[in-house]
Amino acid sequence: MPLLKNPISLAQSQTKISRRRAIRRMAGVSGVAAAPLVLPARVFGAAAPSKQITLGFVGLGNEGYGHNLKAMLVEKDARVVAVCDVMASRRTRARETVEKQYSATGCKEIADFRDLIARKDIDAVVISTPDHWHVPISLMALEAGKDVFCEKPTLTIAEGRTLVETVARHKAVFQVGLEDRSVIYYYRMAELVRNGAIGQLQTIHVKLPAGWAFPLEKPAPVPADLNWDMWLGPAPFHPFTPTRADSKHWRQVRDYSGGELTDWGAHIIDTAQVANFAERSGPVEVEGTGEIPPNSMATIFTTFKLHYRYANGVEMFVESGGVAIRFDGTDGWIGNNGWRGGLEGTSKELLRRKYPREGNKIWPMPPSEHRNFLDCVKSRQPTTYTAEAGQRLSTAMHIGNIAMELGRKLKWDPQSESFPGDEAANALCSRPARNDWMKR
Repeated sequence: MPLLKNPISLAQSQTKISRRRAIRRMAGVSGVAAAPLVLPARVFGAAAPSKQITLGFVGLGNEGYGHNLKAMLVEKDARVVAVCDVMASRRTRARETVEKQYSATGCKEIADFRDLIARKDIDAVVISTPDHWHVPISLMALEAGKDVFCEKPTLTIAEGRTLVETVARHKAVFQVGLEDRSVIYYYRMAELVRNGAIGQLQTIHVKLPAGWAFPLEKPAPVPADLNWDMWLGPAPFHPFTPTRADSKHWRQVRDYSGGELTDWGAHIIDTAQVANFAERSGPVEVEGTGEIPPNSMATIFTTFKLHYRYANGVEMFVESGGVAIRFDGTDGWIGNNGWRGGLEGTSKELLRRKYPREGNKIWPMPPSEHRNFLDCVKSRQPTTYTAEAGQRLSTAMHIGNIAMELGRKLKWDPQSESFPGDEAANALCSRPARNDWMKR
């Protein structure tokens, strides 16, 4: 059963609900009338790059507020017109930051993301929620005609494919919020390996941070500041507990995330697949072991050791316990230690190699994911991290979690996106969704 029994129709129904509600409330939404006159960029067409792109933000925690909002606020051709979060204090903080940056009032605080999506004055939605909300909100925004910038990763393989198909159907611009292809260290590693600097690639070694256990907690009253039912959304209902909604904790819960494997793995494993020319396909085999701590609220693997094999024979070994990547080839090696760590390799000469644009086996390094997204909204060209790229990356990590859950080696077919003849494994490619959160 897929995450959403019919993901596209659910997205459509939720969008319709939000539109009806928005129409009923329009007369009372003073922020719409009071906002500065910023017409959506689509009014002017893709050939008007001087016009501002209007943005609505959903999710204003550490990543949404500290990284994505602040990055977009300094872009001259973007204008943030609405902010949304399930926590009222975060909405207020974000609105005040926006209005201070623009030296103008009018940014609207919105409690329900469906009201934000229904606004006609928004070109694109920026989504920085917990993982289980990434695809459902993206689908609703796409159905409403918005372009989308959404944090990584997906929650399941099935929902990721639905997202790709929906982006294509609407001819939308979609950017996965993942900066690595714009970070020189990771770009250069991929460039050197793809261009043969270490000879024929043989193995890739990846280290990712381990997750952590945290104590079981008893249900507690929901803070007045928080809409807990909306935070849970399509995830199974669970009573509120004091730290469950903290980003340090929800990432360790299977209902909301794939753990550090899908969080940090999205960064480092993408570089691994790009260097291996596998960013449009993925592994063909995976096996591994992991540990879920007992007597803890953590329900996903916090330590893990995985072995992947690709169709070209390259093997990738992923284990918890640090942040690092190393590529070994027939003529040398290259890698780094730590996030954005300096490059190391067989020789300084290898690390200094330059490749002319003509004949280079990798694309030019793009600007930041935020700048790239805005440029693509105007040009209608594919972004650095398309929905398809995000799907292939997320899938590589999801099949690792599935292999650990089943405790055996799995064959994977990247073309059909399935485990051939393996009913038990295929059943874990999707999950049912809780729909009663929509009733208010």
